[in-house]
Amino acid sequence: MITINKKYQSLFESDSRFYVCTGGRGSSKSFSISLWCALILLFEDNHTILFTRYTMSSAHISIIPEFVSKLELLGISYQFSITKDSIISKTTGSKILFRGLKTSNGDQTANLKSLNGVTTWILDEAEELVDEKIFDTIQLSVRSLLKQNRIILIMNPATKVHWIYKKFFEDTGVEPGSNTTVNNTTYIHTTFEDNLDNLAESYINEILNIKKNNIDKYNHLILGGWLSVAEGVIFNNWKIGEFDLNLEYGYGLDFGFSPDETAMTKIAIDKINKKIYLDEKIYSRELLTQDLVDRIKPETYNKEVIADSSANRLIMELKRAGINIIPCVKGAGSIEEGIKLMQDYELIVTSTSKNIIKELNNYIWSNKKAGAPKDMYNHAIDGIRYYVTHRLRHSTKTIQPFRLNY
Repeated sequence: MITINKKYQSLFESDSRFYVCTGGRGSSKSFSISLWCALILLFEDNHTILFTRYTMSSAHISIIPEFVSKLELLGISYQFSITKDSIISKTTGSKILFRGLKTSNGDQTANLKSLNGVTTWILDEAEELVDEKIFDTIQLSVRSLLKQNRIILIMNPATKVHWIYKKFFEDTGVEPGSNTTVNNTTYIHTTFEDNLDNLAESYINEILNIKKNNIDKYNHLILGGWLSVAEGVIFNNWKIGEFDLNLEYGYGLDFGFSPDETAMTKIAIDKINKKIYLDEKIYSRELLTQDLVDRIKPETYNKEVIADSSANRLIMELKRAGINIIPCVKGAGSIEEGIKLMQDYELIVTSTSKNIIKELNNYIWSNKKAGAPKDMYNHAIDGIRYYVTHRLRHSTKTIQPFRLNY
């Protein structure tokens, strides 16, 4: 007989709109939610469950088999029609639609919010979604009159700068790790200790070894605790300090294309003392060209602005407006090179540069061996990298002038 973890009974019993499901490894989060989905589809009609991850390129390989295994354990898989991106109950007509929030063509928020009749949205690996605006856009489209509406977040806790922590814990006064209901949100937190009957002895022994040898890793990875700084951050060579105005300075600019931020940082490099000074100047979404001109031109008068070269048309428009803007040099290995240059210096960040600090606390490797960072928490860092690479590698070389085609 299959039983759902007792802490997840609130999915059946609570009338909350939001469910925040946190926990560490081996805590049965995914198992319990997929089992709940199977039971909902089997016994209730008129349900449309939208199951998403930030990226989900092959649900039929990675996600749907997990759900099918639960149906097989229950002995009811024959009652469902299964495709590459959906599971539909033949008896009730209820269904699960599997989608990624980000595709190769960008985010598909508009497509997801236009889905008809969604009664439940499950956001798996919710820590991967760093844009609260996307979350709000989709969750506000879940408004069926036929059934209870549920927004279910499943996550391994990330750092405390994440909007989920602020929205659901800090702003509500709920203690992380709680199992409670506050206002319209039900909190479910499980650890491996809630799932001991389903874990191999060797797995439990490995958990105990982690506890013995690395208590911080145990608290975060196993118990599902929130971090002040992300594990394995790329930059730990920084501190808060004053900007040295006696040094020559310029600006690094990374353009934000929806839903990303445009970020510009004032930067000075002290080659003798191996310090880089950083002061955040712009960190905003959806700035029009004239908005950029109005904000950049007065700040950067007669100073170099090194910008993302992938936006040549925008660079031309800013240059026509009188901004001394230069496209960065890109190429194979340029990201890794820029990171290494920044790691060779001590980074001094002004106390008002809150978004730079957030990025430095959360910028991690996707594949360290390949020199590939995760494409998250990097809008300001990318602009900084453009400027640092330009000043330390390319400014003494012959660079083709940036020509305007009138």
